[in-house]
Amino acid sequence: MSDLSNRHLPNSLGFATRAIHHGYDPQAHLGSLNPPVFLTSTYAFDSAAEGAARFAGEAEGFIYGRVGNPTVAVLERRLAELEGGEAALATSSGVGALTALVWTLLASGDEIVADQMLYGCTFGLFEHHLPRFGIRVRFADLTDPAGLEAALSPATRMVFTETPSNPNMRVVDIAAIAAITRRAGALFVVDNTYCTPYLQRPLELGADIVTHSATKYLGGHGDLLAGAVVASQEIIDRLRFTGIKELNGACISAFDAFLILRGLKTLTLRMDRHSATAAKLARDLEAHPAVAAVYYPGLDSHPQHALAQRQMRQMGGMIALELKGGLPAGRALMDNVKIATRAVSLGDAETLIQHPASMTHATYDPDERARHGFTDGLIRISVGLEDYEDLRGDLLGAL
Repeated sequence: MSDLSNRHLPNSLGFATRAIHHGYDPQAHLGSLNPPVFLTSTYAFDSAAEGAARFAGEAEGFIYGRVGNPTVAVLERRLAELEGGEAALATSSGVGALTALVWTLLASGDEIVADQMLYGCTFGLFEHHLPRFGIRVRFADLTDPAGLEAALSPATRMVFTETPSNPNMRVVDIAAIAAITRRAGALFVVDNTYCTPYLQRPLELGADIVTHSATKYLGGHGDLLAGAVVASQEIIDRLRFTGIKELNGACISAFDAFLILRGLKTLTLRMDRHSATAAKLARDLEAHPAVAAVYYPGLDSHPQHALAQRQMRQMGGMIALELKGGLPAGRALMDNVKIATRAVSLGDAETLIQHPASMTHATYDPDERARHGFTDGLIRISVGLEDYEDLRGDLLGAL
């Protein structure tokens, strides 16, 4: 399948330039500066033979909205370019991307080794639902490569991690885990939602597949739901024509693809601002007498600080913290902010504050939270684009 509109640009262009221009030629669409939004569910063929050839994969072109759309194709080419992958698939949500991946590439009797700390819905899928279909998930501490070695079995087909992890900001050594996974003959999947390809490029460090909740930083404005997978062309073709076309149907709308393309144009500027403000706020919070711990890879106190500096361009906009007063103090903090917004999700222009144990990670029961390593009192902050001094005054004042 082709996006039918790519122009040839130098390979040496910088990230921001590629995020704005790659995969689209205005002159191919009557000079339209932005890619048109193709609002169509199906596509006409010149002949029966052409239709048959497209369905067989023998000819380029679009056949049906569930497996391709010209607006979506521009986004997919751009995401693949920015992540350094051969191809990409855009989906209707991050969970849609993950389920397409699992249902397509795994079968009953296969095993996944996953890091012990994952986004709540990812954990829910792995712990509570995949076993019903005969897919076993082993959880291990992937911040220690020896933990992966111990968890691998002959049935392991996939290793999955986030880095930094949601919500407690653990950092996994992508290159070290990739080397072990490769020797085991499994696929290594990294959820790169927290970093985006601007801050971290897992494929260059040895990962096989990258996933995103594009709802977050890639979109950047809290106005859409979307996901993405970046991998080899062979894997993406399987996901598109099996995972999306036949299994979960989680296709992205053309308009949501258009909104993400808009978001990518400012991704570098936004991530620079998120990261710079978060780094200062993390230091402010760590110094406050009411705070027991701050988890942010940019702090010297973070256990994987040196690793984060090696594999991330900047430390991102996510902060986790615990207060000396525990959960009651955390709830009081959330109830007393004036600028930060009490809401889940992340990566928006607005600063968002939430309580993972009762919100985004409520799929973990209390015993599971204890086993997987995060506390009931943890508070997560997605640092937005507001002025630093205003956010500092808001958070410290609420404390």
